[in-house]
Amino acid sequence: MCGIVGLFLKDPKLEPKLGEMLTDMLITMTDRGPDSAGIAIYSGAKDGLGKITVQSAHPEKDFKNLNGDLHAAIGQPVALLVKSTHAVIEVPLSQLEAARCALAHLRPEVKVMSAGDSIEIFKEVGLPRDVARRFDVAKMKGTHGIGHTRMATESAVTTMGAHPFSTGPDQCLVHNGSLSNHNGLRRELIRKGMTFETQNDTEVAAAYISQKLKEGEGLGTALESGLDDLDGFFTFVVGTKNGFGVVRDPIACKPAVMAETDQYVAFGSEYRALVNLPGIEDARVWEPKPATVYFWER
Repeated sequence: MCGIVGLFLKDPKLEPKLGEMLTDMLITMTDRGPDSAGIAIYSGAKDGLGKITVQSAHPEKDFKNLNGDLHAAIGQPVALLVKSTHAVIEVPLSQLEAARCALAHLRPEVKVMSAGDSIEIFKEVGLPRDVARRFDVAKMKGTHGIGHTRMATESAVTTMGAHPFSTGPDQCLVHNGSLSNHNGLRRELIRKGMTFETQNDTEVAAAYISQKLKEGEGLGTALESGLDDLDGFFTFVVGTKNGFGVVRDPIACKPAVMAETDQYVAFGSEYRALVNLPGIEDARVWEPKPATVYFWER
């Protein structure tokens, strides 16, 4: 059992409050996932700049002079913002892959949480309230975001096992459920060039969607393909730079509720995650249908 929350903002006036609203939603789902928590924030792109969000078990050592070391390696300006065990590295977008390669050499123990020109992912072991406070999520601004509270059932409680998983540029996925064919899919995706950090089935689902997007499919089509290729019980919420998608398996045994107003689209594993959103009393509220793809894009 896990908890999922998500917000896709239509009204720019709400963007300064995205982190605050997601934090409240995430904490409400604590009893569905007290082991670990994570959140992906799409904060908008800066012209010509990309960013890599990284995590370290030893941040004082690994983040010390990291911007200087990367600057020396790629020959371009590097900005570094440290947030507890995570750091956001900002580099010219054209040097994003070069920075990732240099990072793997300079700090081999540092883990990449996400990369792109909009996404930032923060996740750790602990109660959702504590994880959100650790990274000041409530102060974050953005256009859309996805959060997850995890109750581990099939793999260890670790930072890398927490959701969201990001396996492509400005992409992420969270999951409530269990996939039965993830081992075979992992082998197939590895043959296509995908890499994996964990044995978690959710990372396979994320990589599957990333591969479909890489092959030229749109978000909606990629999610529809997953209904044919992914076996098991699942509710997925997926984020891209410009989009937000939801899909449930054909049986749809994992709970889900959505709400839409002129200001936002919201998702929660339970309605109580949505009750404090502005204008919720006038929202169109519904349960997503089984085997049906919902997505919104800018």
